[in-house]
Amino acid sequence: MNIEKRIELENFALRVRERIVPLASEGGCFLGASLSAVDILTYLYTSFLKIDAQHLDDENRDYLFLSKGHDVPALYGVFVELGWLAPERLKNHLSVHDHIYWHPNRHIPGVEFHAGSLGQLPAVAIGVALEICLRKENNRVVCILGDGELNEGSCWEAFLVAHAKQLSNLIFVVDRNQFQANMATEELIPLEPLQDKCKAFGLHTYRINGHDFEQMEEIFSQLESNQGPSILICDTVRGKGLPSIEARADRWFCNFNSQEIVDLLDELHQIKQADITSQTIVAR
Repeated sequence: MNIEKRIELENFALRVRERIVPLASEGGCFLGASLSAVDILTYLYTSFLKIDAQHLDDENRDYLFLSKGHDVPALYGVFVELGWLAPERLKNHLSVHDHIYWHPNRHIPGVEFHAGSLGQLPAVAIGVALEICLRKENNRVVCILGDGELNEGSCWEAFLVAHAKQLSNLIFVVDRNQFQANMATEELIPLEPLQDKCKAFGLHTYRINGHDFEQMEEIFSQLESNQGPSILICDTVRGKGLPSIEARADRWFCNFNSQEIVDLLDELHQIKQADITSQTIVAR
């Protein structure tokens, strides 16, 4: 990946985070979990998935299922930056007069399926991937799961079925931010060694830094040659971009006042500027 593309993706992700933070007010949202998924969604929608904004109902498009439905602020932030969703609609967050809510809603163009009850969408993704195979088409299906979501037995049943049906067009992506709600995953029901478990269920398994676009590009470019389903475990940081709430168990759901939102946006920009300065020094 050249530096121009990486900078473009980083700036896109920053704008998405700017969209997300204000949603953590007037009722709040799952801010920490949404921020951990931003870079994954940014890469998928800008650089991997084949989806034409003018033809979201095209049968030949790729599909993304956000099984980790409480990350919907990140999804809607991406949609705004892609031009699929009017930015002013985000102000309707939690309004009874719009469909912008805590979980994906199919009334929002680009959302493939309702989500909210964890562990359900892997099966939906399998159904779509299998139907595509029966039609002998080449659409790709991506299903994003949370790591805490893997406590649901339905996820592992889905992995078994995906392997049994050899669904090469199906990719599971795990947002491995180490937290389930307000507790660390390894303190509740340990998942590690997660790679070994996924391999044992017959999945082509990879593990990367879920905030590193270059690693994403390297791995996603390899997946289409796999025979059978793949899973990408993305190590991420809950609350990524806001050190004041990063990796905190008590910041899985946030509801801030207007001044706190201003302060968080300032923090977001300061961290970004520090990153730019650091990269400039390294480049020299």
